[in-house]
Amino acid sequence: MYLETILRLGQSKSAVRSVDVADELGYAKSSVSRGINLLKDKGYISVNAATGAISFTQEGRRRAEAVYERHRILTAALIKLGAGRALAEENACRIEHVVSGELMDIFKKFVEE
Repeated sequence: MYLETILRLGQSKSAVRSVDVADELGYAKSSVSRGINLLKDKGYISVNAATGAISFTQEGRRRAEAVYERHRILTAALIKLGAGRALAEENACRIEHVVSGELMDIFKKFVEE
């Protein structure tokens, strides 16, 4: 969730900071701080010590873009099935974390039809 949020915020902001992620998700700053530290430990992001700006590593950007693509495909599929945008977005967030790659391929084909 954090990777996707950082990616999306980066599309509209010149610099994304932890506080931006907390505001976007409605999470406590302390929770986001722990999440950001986990992403740093995994090598997905770096944080500028002076500005707090979050940057993706190459692997982090790849993973964030993959998660975001899953979200977009699932949202489109749910809308195509008749769900409203808000319902589709909300449920795509949940589904994207547990759906298999094989089923994602099926959703992708469904959306592209």
